[in-house]
Amino acid sequence: MDLNLLKRRGPDEWHISPRGKMRVPGVIYASEALVRDMDEKVYEQVTNVATLPGIVRASYAMPDAHWGYGFPIGGVAAFDPDLGGVVSAGGVGFDISCGVRALRTGLTVEDLQPVKEQLADALFHRIPAGVGSTGKVHLDRHEMDAMLTGGASWAVGQGYGMHEDLEFIEEHGRMTGAKPECVSDYAKKRQQDEMGTLGSGNHYLEVQQVVQIFDAEAAAIFGFRAGDLVVSIHCGSRGLGHQIGTEFLKSMVMSAARYHIELPDRELACAPINSEVGQEYLGAMRAAINCALANRQIVTHLVRQVFADLLPQATLALLYDVSHNTCKVEEHVIDGTATRLFVHRKGATRAFGPGHPDIPPALRAVGQPVLIGGTMGTASYVLVGTEESMTLAFGSACHGAGRSMSRHQALRQWHGRDVVKELASRGILIRSPSMRGVAEEAPGAYKNVSEVVDAADDAHLARKVARLEPLICVKG
Repeated sequence: MDLNLLKRRGPDEWHISPRGKMRVPGVIYASEALVRDMDEKVYEQVTNVATLPGIVRASYAMPDAHWGYGFPIGGVAAFDPDLGGVVSAGGVGFDISCGVRALRTGLTVEDLQPVKEQLADALFHRIPAGVGSTGKVHLDRHEMDAMLTGGASWAVGQGYGMHEDLEFIEEHGRMTGAKPECVSDYAKKRQQDEMGTLGSGNHYLEVQQVVQIFDAEAAAIFGFRAGDLVVSIHCGSRGLGHQIGTEFLKSMVMSAARYHIELPDRELACAPINSEVGQEYLGAMRAAINCALANRQIVTHLVRQVFADLLPQATLALLYDVSHNTCKVEEHVIDGTATRLFVHRKGATRAFGPGHPDIPPALRAVGQPVLIGGTMGTASYVLVGTEESMTLAFGSACHGAGRSMSRHQALRQWHGRDVVKELASRGILIRSPSMRGVAEEAPGAYKNVSEVVDAADDAHLARKVARLEPLICVKG
Protein backbone atom coordinates (compact mmCIF):
# COMPACT_ATOMS: atom_id res chain seq x y z
CA MET A 1 0.00 0.00 0.00
CA ASP A 2 1.21 3.51 -0.81
CA LEU A 3 1.88 5.26 2.51
CA ASN A 4 1.23 8.61 0.84
CA LEU A 5 -2.46 7.70 0.92
CA LEU A 6 -2.40 7.70 4.72
CA LYS A 7 -1.70 10.04 7.61
CA ARG A 8 0.33 8.50 10.39
CA ARG A 9 -1.12 9.19 13.86
CA GLY A 10 1.14 6.87 15.84
CA PRO A 11 3.62 4.01 15.43
CA ASP A 12 0.80 1.62 14.55
CA GLU A 13 -2.11 3.90 13.61
CA TRP A 14 -2.83 5.24 10.11
CA HIS A 15 -5.74 7.47 9.07
CA ILE A 16 -7.58 8.02 5.81
CA SER A 17 -9.25 11.42 5.78
CA PRO A 18 -12.88 11.49 4.60
CA ARG A 19 -13.24 12.27 0.91
CA GLY A 20 -15.97 11.91 -1.66
CA LYS A 21 -18.91 10.04 -0.12
CA MET A 22 -17.03 8.87 2.96
CA ARG A 23 -19.07 9.64 6.09
CA VAL A 24 -16.25 8.87 8.55
CA PRO A 25 -12.45 8.44 8.41
CA GLY A 26 -10.71 5.17 7.77
CA VAL A 27 -8.28 3.86 10.38
CA ILE A 28 -5.72 1.08 9.89
CA TYR A 29 -3.92 -0.33 12.93
CA ALA A 30 -0.64 -1.89 11.78
CA SER A 31 3.10 -1.43 11.73
CA GLU A 32 4.69 0.39 8.81
CA ALA A 33 5.98 -2.90 7.40
CA LEU A 34 2.54 -4.52 7.57
CA VAL A 35 0.86 -1.51 5.94
CA ARG A 36 3.41 -1.47 3.11
CA ASP A 37 2.68 -5.14 2.44
CA MET A 38 -1.10 -4.68 2.38
CA ASP A 39 -2.86 -4.83 -0.97
CA GLU A 40 -4.18 -1.50 -2.29
CA LYS A 41 -7.57 -3.23 -2.23
CA VAL A 42 -7.55 -2.93 1.57
CA TYR A 43 -7.39 0.86 1.24
CA GLU A 44 -10.23 0.80 -1.27
CA GLN A 45 -12.42 -1.44 0.87
CA VAL A 46 -11.81 0.54 4.07
CA THR A 47 -12.88 3.73 2.29
CA ASN A 48 -15.90 2.03 0.69
CA VAL A 49 -17.15 0.82 4.07
CA ALA A 50 -16.85 4.40 5.33
CA THR A 51 -19.57 5.45 2.85
CA LEU A 52 -22.29 3.17 4.26
CA PRO A 53 -25.33 4.77 5.94
CA GLY A 54 -25.30 5.12 9.71
CA ILE A 55 -21.63 4.23 10.21
CA VAL A 56 -20.15 5.83 13.33
CA ARG A 57 -16.68 6.93 14.39
CA ALA A 58 -14.59 5.24 11.67
CA SER A 59 -14.10 2.31 9.30
CA TYR A 60 -11.35 0.19 10.87
CA ALA A 61 -8.84 -2.39 9.66
CA MET A 62 -6.85 -4.64 11.99
CA PRO A 63 -3.13 -5.51 11.61
CA ASP A 64 -3.92 -8.74 9.74
CA ALA A 65 -6.15 -7.00 7.19
CA HIS A 66 -6.26 -8.24 3.62
CA TRP A 67 -8.63 -8.15 0.67
CA GLY A 68 -12.03 -9.72 1.29
CA TYR A 69 -15.57 -9.76 -0.09
CA GLY A 70 -16.91 -6.21 0.31
CA PHE A 71 -15.34 -5.52 3.69
CA PRO A 72 -11.65 -6.23 4.12
CA ILE A 73 -10.90 -9.30 6.18
CA GLY A 74 -9.84 -7.71 9.42
CA GLY A 75 -12.50 -5.02 9.02
CA VAL A 76 -14.54 -3.51 11.87
CA ALA A 77 -17.45 -1.10 11.51
CA ALA A 78 -20.36 -0.12 13.76
CA PHE A 79 -23.74 1.23 12.69
CA ASP A 80 -26.37 3.19 14.59
CA PRO A 81 -29.95 2.09 13.75
CA ASP A 82 -31.24 5.51 14.79
CA LEU A 83 -29.11 7.09 12.06
CA GLY A 84 -30.35 4.78 9.34
CA GLY A 85 -27.58 2.31 10.01
CA VAL A 86 -27.27 -0.85 7.94
CA VAL A 87 -26.39 -4.49 8.40
CA SER A 88 -24.17 -6.00 5.72
CA ALA A 89 -23.80 -9.68 4.88
CA GLY A 90 -20.41 -8.81 3.36
CA GLY A 91 -19.44 -7.20 6.66
CA VAL A 92 -19.92 -10.52 8.43
CA GLY A 93 -18.65 -12.87 5.75
CA PHE A 94 -19.57 -16.29 4.48
CA ASP A 95 -18.16 -18.35 7.36
CA ILE A 96 -20.48 -16.83 9.95
CA SER A 97 -19.19 -17.07 13.52
CA CYS A 98 -15.99 -18.82 12.52
CA GLY A 99 -14.02 -18.70 15.73
CA VAL A 100 -11.48 -20.21 18.08
CA ARG A 101 -11.84 -21.96 21.39
CA ALA A 102 -8.95 -22.93 23.65
CA LEU A 103 -8.91 -25.78 26.15
CA ARG A 104 -6.46 -26.21 29.00
CA THR A 105 -5.46 -29.88 29.27
CA GLY A 106 -3.76 -30.01 32.64
CA LEU A 107 -0.89 -31.79 30.85
CA THR A 108 2.66 -30.90 29.88
CA VAL A 109 4.74 -31.65 26.81
CA GLU A 110 6.34 -34.59 28.66
CA ASP A 111 2.92 -36.23 29.06
CA LEU A 112 2.34 -36.08 25.30
CA GLN A 113 5.55 -37.62 23.98
CA PRO A 114 4.77 -41.34 24.56
CA VAL A 115 1.44 -41.10 22.69
CA LYS A 116 2.02 -38.23 20.27
CA GLU A 117 1.65 -40.24 17.05
CA GLN A 118 -1.32 -42.17 18.44
CA LEU A 119 -3.04 -38.97 19.53
CA ALA A 120 -2.52 -37.34 16.14
CA ASP A 121 -4.03 -40.36 14.38
CA ALA A 122 -6.93 -40.66 16.81
CA LEU A 123 -7.88 -36.99 16.55
CA PHE A 124 -7.74 -37.19 12.76
CA HIS A 125 -9.96 -40.27 12.63
CA ARG A 126 -12.47 -39.04 15.24
CA ILE A 127 -12.99 -35.43 14.11
CA PRO A 128 -14.03 -35.20 10.42
CA ALA A 129 -12.17 -32.58 8.39
CA GLY A 130 -12.06 -31.43 4.78
CA VAL A 131 -14.36 -30.18 2.03
CA GLY A 132 -17.84 -31.65 2.41
CA SER A 133 -16.87 -33.59 5.53
CA THR A 134 -19.76 -35.10 7.48
CA GLY A 135 -20.02 -36.48 10.98
CA LYS A 136 -22.11 -38.96 12.90
CA VAL A 137 -24.59 -36.34 14.10
CA HIS A 138 -27.67 -36.20 11.85
CA LEU A 139 -30.32 -33.57 12.52
CA ASP A 140 -33.92 -33.83 11.38
CA ARG A 141 -35.95 -30.67 10.80
CA HIS A 142 -37.07 -30.34 14.42
CA GLU A 143 -33.57 -30.96 15.81
CA MET A 144 -32.08 -28.53 13.30
CA ASP A 145 -34.32 -25.69 14.47
CA ALA A 146 -33.60 -26.54 18.10
CA MET A 147 -29.86 -26.37 17.40
CA LEU A 148 -30.17 -23.08 15.52
CA THR A 149 -32.03 -21.62 18.48
CA GLY A 150 -30.00 -23.15 21.29
CA GLY A 151 -26.39 -23.16 20.07
CA ALA A 152 -23.83 -24.67 22.44
CA SER A 153 -26.50 -24.77 25.14
CA TRP A 154 -28.47 -27.18 22.92
CA ALA A 155 -25.33 -29.25 22.36
CA VAL A 156 -24.66 -29.57 26.09
CA GLY A 157 -28.30 -30.61 26.56
CA GLN A 158 -27.69 -33.37 24.02
CA GLY A 159 -24.75 -34.67 26.05
CA TYR A 160 -21.93 -32.90 24.19
CA GLY A 161 -19.87 -31.35 26.94
CA MET A 162 -20.52 -29.88 30.34
CA HIS A 163 -22.79 -27.11 31.58
CA GLU A 164 -19.71 -25.33 32.99
CA ASP A 165 -18.48 -24.85 29.41
CA LEU A 166 -21.25 -22.37 28.70
CA GLU A 167 -19.85 -19.82 31.16
CA PHE A 168 -16.75 -19.42 28.98
CA ILE A 169 -18.41 -18.99 25.58
CA GLU A 170 -19.54 -15.70 24.08
CA GLU A 171 -23.25 -15.14 24.74
CA HIS A 172 -23.06 -18.06 27.22
CA GLY A 173 -23.17 -20.37 24.23
CA ARG A 174 -26.52 -19.19 22.89
CA MET A 175 -27.14 -16.15 20.70
CA THR A 176 -30.57 -14.69 21.36
CA GLY A 177 -32.70 -13.39 18.52
CA ALA A 178 -32.03 -16.35 16.22
CA LYS A 179 -34.80 -17.05 13.71
CA PRO A 180 -34.52 -20.52 12.17
CA GLU A 181 -37.51 -19.68 9.99
CA CYS A 182 -35.30 -17.14 8.17
CA VAL A 183 -32.81 -19.88 7.23
CA SER A 184 -33.60 -21.54 3.92
CA ASP A 185 -34.36 -25.23 3.65
CA TYR A 186 -31.33 -25.62 1.41
CA ALA A 187 -29.03 -24.07 4.02
CA LYS A 188 -30.41 -26.45 6.62
CA LYS A 189 -30.00 -29.40 4.29
CA ARG A 190 -26.34 -28.52 3.76
CA GLN A 191 -25.82 -28.61 7.53
CA GLN A 192 -27.83 -31.67 8.55
CA ASP A 193 -24.78 -33.98 8.54
CA GLU A 194 -21.99 -31.44 9.14
CA MET A 195 -22.21 -30.91 12.91
CA GLY A 196 -19.05 -31.86 14.75
CA THR A 197 -16.79 -31.29 11.74
CA LEU A 198 -13.90 -28.91 11.04
CA GLY A 199 -14.50 -28.21 7.37
CA SER A 200 -11.71 -27.03 5.08
CA GLY A 201 -9.59 -23.96 4.37
CA ASN A 202 -7.85 -22.42 7.36
CA HIS A 203 -9.83 -24.43 9.92
CA TYR A 204 -7.88 -26.67 12.24
CA LEU A 205 -7.62 -28.60 15.46
CA GLU A 206 -4.26 -28.18 17.16
CA VAL A 207 -2.47 -29.55 20.19
CA GLN A 208 -0.09 -26.78 21.21
CA GLN A 209 2.49 -26.05 23.87
CA VAL A 210 2.83 -22.81 25.79
CA VAL A 211 6.37 -21.65 25.02
CA GLN A 212 6.42 -18.10 26.38
CA ILE A 213 4.52 -16.03 28.95
CA PHE A 214 4.35 -12.25 28.47
CA ASP A 215 1.86 -11.28 31.19
CA ALA A 216 2.26 -13.34 34.37
CA GLU A 217 -0.89 -12.04 36.06
CA ALA A 218 -3.20 -12.71 33.11
CA ALA A 219 -1.51 -16.07 32.42
CA ALA A 220 -2.11 -17.16 36.01
CA ILE A 221 -5.80 -16.27 35.76
CA PHE A 222 -6.03 -18.07 32.40
CA GLY A 223 -4.28 -21.10 33.92
CA PHE A 224 -1.24 -21.02 31.62
CA ARG A 225 2.34 -21.97 32.43
CA ALA A 226 5.29 -22.53 30.11
CA GLY A 227 5.31 -26.15 28.94
CA ASP A 228 1.55 -26.64 29.31
CA LEU A 229 -0.42 -28.38 26.57
CA VAL A 230 -3.38 -26.51 25.07
CA VAL A 231 -5.94 -27.64 22.50
CA SER A 232 -7.23 -25.03 20.04
CA ILE A 233 -10.25 -25.55 17.79
CA HIS A 234 -10.88 -23.25 14.82
CA CYS A 235 -14.06 -23.79 12.81
CA GLY A 236 -17.41 -22.16 12.06
CA SER A 237 -20.94 -22.63 10.76
CA ARG A 238 -19.91 -24.76 7.77
CA GLY A 239 -22.30 -25.04 4.80
CA LEU A 240 -25.19 -23.38 6.60
CA GLY A 241 -23.36 -20.12 7.24
CA HIS A 242 -21.98 -20.01 3.71
CA GLN A 243 -25.43 -20.52 2.24
CA ILE A 244 -26.96 -17.79 4.41
CA GLY A 245 -24.25 -15.37 3.29
CA THR A 246 -24.75 -16.28 -0.36
CA GLU A 247 -28.53 -15.91 -0.28
CA PHE A 248 -28.69 -12.66 1.68
CA LEU A 249 -25.95 -10.97 -0.33
CA LYS A 250 -28.16 -11.53 -3.38
CA SER A 251 -31.34 -10.29 -1.69
CA MET A 252 -29.54 -7.23 -0.28
CA VAL A 253 -28.22 -6.29 -3.72
CA MET A 254 -31.70 -6.63 -5.18
CA SER A 255 -33.29 -4.52 -2.42
CA ALA A 256 -30.69 -1.72 -2.30
CA ALA A 257 -32.58 0.57 -4.66
CA ARG A 258 -35.78 0.12 -2.64
CA TYR A 259 -33.98 1.49 0.41
CA HIS A 260 -32.20 4.23 -1.61
CA ILE A 261 -28.76 2.82 -0.81
CA GLU A 262 -25.99 3.63 -3.28
CA LEU A 263 -23.30 0.96 -3.17
CA PRO A 264 -19.73 1.80 -4.22
CA ASP A 265 -19.29 -1.95 -4.66
CA ARG A 266 -21.99 -4.61 -5.11
CA GLU A 267 -20.09 -6.79 -2.64
CA LEU A 268 -21.00 -4.24 0.07
CA ALA A 269 -24.64 -5.27 -0.24
CA CYS A 270 -26.53 -4.21 2.87
CA ALA A 271 -29.97 -3.31 4.17
CA PRO A 272 -31.24 -0.92 6.86
CA ILE A 273 -31.10 -2.61 10.26
CA ASN A 274 -34.79 -1.92 10.84
CA SER A 275 -35.92 -3.09 7.39
CA GLU A 276 -37.58 -6.41 6.65
CA VAL A 277 -34.51 -7.72 4.83
CA GLY A 278 -32.21 -6.46 7.58
CA GLN A 279 -34.22 -8.14 10.31
CA GLU A 280 -34.46 -11.40 8.38
CA TYR A 281 -30.70 -11.44 7.85
CA LEU A 282 -30.03 -10.74 11.53
CA GLY A 283 -32.33 -13.61 12.49
CA ALA A 284 -30.62 -16.00 10.07
CA MET A 285 -27.11 -14.80 10.99
CA ARG A 286 -27.79 -15.32 14.70
CA ALA A 287 -29.01 -18.83 13.91
CA ALA A 288 -25.69 -19.41 12.11
CA ILE A 289 -23.80 -18.12 15.16
CA ASN A 290 -25.61 -20.74 17.22
CA CYS A 291 -24.70 -23.35 14.61
CA ALA A 292 -21.01 -22.47 14.93
CA LEU A 293 -21.14 -22.48 18.73
CA ALA A 294 -22.87 -25.88 18.72
CA ASN A 295 -20.38 -27.19 16.17
CA ARG A 296 -17.35 -26.23 18.27
CA GLN A 297 -19.05 -27.68 21.34
CA ILE A 298 -19.55 -31.06 19.63
CA VAL A 299 -15.95 -31.04 18.36
CA THR A 300 -14.83 -30.34 21.93
CA HIS A 301 -16.77 -33.38 23.13
CA LEU A 302 -15.10 -35.56 20.51
CA VAL A 303 -11.65 -34.24 21.49
CA ARG A 304 -12.35 -35.03 25.12
CA GLN A 305 -13.29 -38.59 24.18
CA VAL A 306 -9.98 -39.06 22.33
CA PHE A 307 -7.97 -37.71 25.26
CA ALA A 308 -9.92 -39.90 27.68
CA ASP A 309 -8.78 -42.95 25.71
CA LEU A 310 -5.10 -42.03 25.46
CA LEU A 311 -4.43 -39.50 28.22
CA PRO A 312 -7.15 -40.09 30.81
CA GLN A 313 -5.49 -37.74 33.32
CA ALA A 314 -6.27 -34.75 31.05
CA THR A 315 -8.87 -32.23 32.27
CA LEU A 316 -9.65 -30.27 29.07
CA ALA A 317 -11.29 -27.28 30.74
CA LEU A 318 -12.52 -24.54 28.43
CA LEU A 319 -10.61 -21.26 28.68
CA TYR A 320 -12.74 -19.32 26.21
CA ASP A 321 -14.57 -19.43 22.87
CA VAL A 322 -14.70 -16.29 20.74
CA SER A 323 -15.98 -15.73 17.19
CA HIS A 324 -14.59 -13.44 14.53
CA ASN A 325 -17.23 -13.19 11.76
CA THR A 326 -20.26 -11.62 13.43
CA CYS A 327 -22.53 -8.63 13.82
CA LYS A 328 -23.31 -8.03 17.50
CA VAL A 329 -25.53 -5.51 19.25
CA GLU A 330 -23.32 -3.74 21.78
CA GLU A 331 -23.31 -0.55 23.81
CA HIS A 332 -20.42 1.84 23.17
CA VAL A 333 -19.83 5.46 24.12
CA ILE A 334 -20.16 7.82 21.15
CA ASP A 335 -19.55 11.53 21.80
CA GLY A 336 -20.04 10.96 25.51
CA THR A 337 -23.31 9.05 25.15
CA ALA A 338 -23.84 5.32 25.62
CA THR A 339 -25.19 4.19 22.24
CA ARG A 340 -26.63 0.90 21.00
CA LEU A 341 -24.66 -0.13 17.93
CA PHE A 342 -24.51 -3.05 15.50
CA VAL A 343 -20.81 -3.90 15.42
CA HIS A 344 -19.55 -5.86 12.40
CA ARG A 345 -16.32 -7.80 12.91
CA LYS A 346 -15.15 -9.61 9.79
CA GLY A 347 -11.95 -11.48 10.46
CA ALA A 348 -11.66 -9.51 13.69
CA THR A 349 -12.06 -10.64 17.27
CA ARG A 350 -13.98 -9.06 20.12
CA ALA A 351 -11.46 -7.86 22.72
CA PHE A 352 -13.34 -6.40 25.69
CA GLY A 353 -11.29 -4.88 28.49
CA PRO A 354 -11.22 -5.54 32.24
CA GLY A 355 -14.48 -5.22 34.14
CA HIS A 356 -16.83 -5.60 31.18
CA PRO A 357 -20.03 -7.37 32.28
CA ASP A 358 -19.98 -9.68 29.24
CA ILE A 359 -16.72 -11.29 30.42
CA PRO A 360 -17.04 -14.38 32.67
CA PRO A 361 -16.64 -13.42 36.36
CA ALA A 362 -13.57 -15.65 36.72
CA LEU A 363 -11.78 -13.64 34.00
CA ARG A 364 -13.38 -10.22 34.40
CA ALA A 365 -10.64 -8.63 36.50
CA VAL A 366 -8.01 -9.06 33.78
CA GLY A 367 -10.13 -8.86 30.60
CA GLN A 368 -11.44 -11.07 27.82
CA PRO A 369 -9.15 -13.73 26.32
CA VAL A 370 -8.37 -12.96 22.67
CA LEU A 371 -7.43 -16.12 20.78
CA ILE A 372 -5.20 -15.52 17.75
CA GLY A 373 -4.65 -18.45 15.41
CA GLY A 374 -1.40 -18.81 13.51
CA THR A 375 -0.61 -21.34 10.81
CA MET A 376 0.14 -25.04 11.22
CA GLY A 377 3.85 -24.22 11.21
CA THR A 378 3.97 -21.03 13.26
CA ALA A 379 2.88 -19.76 16.63
CA SER A 380 -0.56 -18.90 17.89
CA TYR A 381 -1.14 -16.35 20.64
CA VAL A 382 -3.43 -15.69 23.55
CA LEU A 383 -3.97 -11.99 24.22
CA VAL A 384 -6.28 -10.13 26.56
CA GLY A 385 -8.55 -7.17 25.87
CA THR A 386 -7.61 -3.71 27.10
CA GLU A 387 -9.45 -0.66 28.38
CA GLU A 388 -7.98 1.35 25.51
CA SER A 389 -9.42 -0.99 22.90
CA MET A 390 -12.94 -0.06 23.90
CA THR A 391 -12.35 3.46 22.61
CA LEU A 392 -9.99 2.56 19.77
CA ALA A 393 -12.03 0.08 17.71
CA PHE A 394 -15.16 -0.87 19.65
CA GLY A 395 -13.24 -3.44 21.69
CA SER A 396 -11.79 -5.30 18.70
CA ALA A 397 -8.47 -6.87 17.72
CA CYS A 398 -6.95 -8.99 14.97
CA HIS A 399 -8.00 -12.63 14.50
CA GLY A 400 -4.97 -14.39 13.00
CA ALA A 401 -1.98 -14.05 10.74
CA GLY A 402 -3.94 -13.01 7.66
CA ARG A 403 -3.12 -14.30 4.19
CA SER A 404 -0.29 -12.71 2.25
CA MET A 405 -0.98 -14.62 -0.97
CA SER A 406 -3.93 -16.35 -2.60
CA ARG A 407 -4.55 -20.08 -2.45
CA HIS A 408 -3.76 -20.33 -6.17
CA GLN A 409 -0.41 -18.63 -5.60
CA ALA A 410 0.32 -21.00 -2.71
CA LEU A 411 -0.42 -24.04 -4.88
CA ARG A 412 2.11 -22.83 -7.43
CA GLN A 413 4.78 -22.47 -4.75
CA TRP A 414 4.31 -25.48 -2.45
CA HIS A 415 3.42 -29.18 -2.57
CA GLY A 416 1.41 -30.53 0.35
CA ARG A 417 3.58 -33.59 0.99
CA ASP A 418 6.71 -31.44 1.10
CA VAL A 419 5.06 -29.13 3.65
CA VAL A 420 4.04 -32.11 5.82
CA LYS A 421 7.57 -33.55 5.66
CA GLU A 422 9.22 -30.24 6.51
CA LEU A 423 6.94 -29.66 9.51
CA ALA A 424 7.47 -33.24 10.73
CA SER A 425 11.21 -32.53 10.80
CA ARG A 426 10.41 -29.76 13.27
CA GLY A 427 8.29 -32.05 15.45
CA ILE A 428 4.91 -30.85 14.12
CA LEU A 429 2.62 -33.69 13.04
CA ILE A 430 0.11 -32.80 10.31
CA ARG A 431 -2.96 -34.88 9.59
CA SER A 432 -5.19 -33.86 6.66
CA PRO A 433 -7.43 -35.55 4.08
CA SER A 434 -6.11 -33.19 1.37
CA MET A 435 -2.52 -32.51 0.38
CA ARG A 436 -3.87 -29.77 -1.87
CA GLY A 437 -5.43 -28.14 1.18
CA VAL A 438 -2.13 -28.37 3.05
CA ALA A 439 -0.34 -26.61 0.18
CA GLU A 440 -2.99 -23.87 0.09
CA GLU A 441 -2.48 -23.32 3.82
CA ALA A 442 1.32 -23.47 3.79
CA PRO A 443 2.77 -21.26 6.55
CA GLY A 444 4.54 -19.13 3.96
CA ALA A 445 1.19 -18.10 2.46
CA TYR A 446 0.46 -16.01 5.57
CA LYS A 447 1.77 -12.85 7.17
CA ASN A 448 4.15 -13.19 10.09
CA VAL A 449 1.72 -13.75 12.96
CA SER A 450 4.22 -12.42 15.51
CA GLU A 451 4.43 -9.10 13.64
CA VAL A 452 0.62 -8.94 13.52
CA VAL A 453 0.29 -9.63 17.24
CA ASP A 454 3.07 -7.17 18.12
CA ALA A 455 1.22 -4.47 16.16
CA ALA A 456 -2.04 -5.23 18.00
CA ASP A 457 -0.17 -5.05 21.30
CA ASP A 458 1.67 -1.85 20.39
CA ALA A 459 -1.59 -0.23 19.30
CA HIS A 460 -3.21 -1.27 22.63
CA LEU A 461 -5.95 -3.22 20.86
CA ALA A 462 -5.04 -6.21 23.04
CA ARG A 463 -2.14 -7.23 25.25
CA LYS A 464 0.05 -10.30 24.75
CA VAL A 465 -0.33 -13.03 27.37
CA ALA A 466 1.17 -16.22 25.93
CA ARG A 467 2.77 -17.66 22.82
CA LEU A 468 1.80 -21.18 21.77
CA GLU A 469 3.45 -23.44 19.18
CA PRO A 470 1.87 -26.42 17.41
CA LEU A 471 2.75 -30.04 18.08
CA ILE A 472 -0.17 -31.73 16.29
CA CYS A 473 -2.41 -30.15 13.67
CA VAL A 474 -5.48 -31.67 12.04
CA LYS A 475 -6.17 -29.59 8.92
CA GLY A 476 -9.18 -29.52 6.63
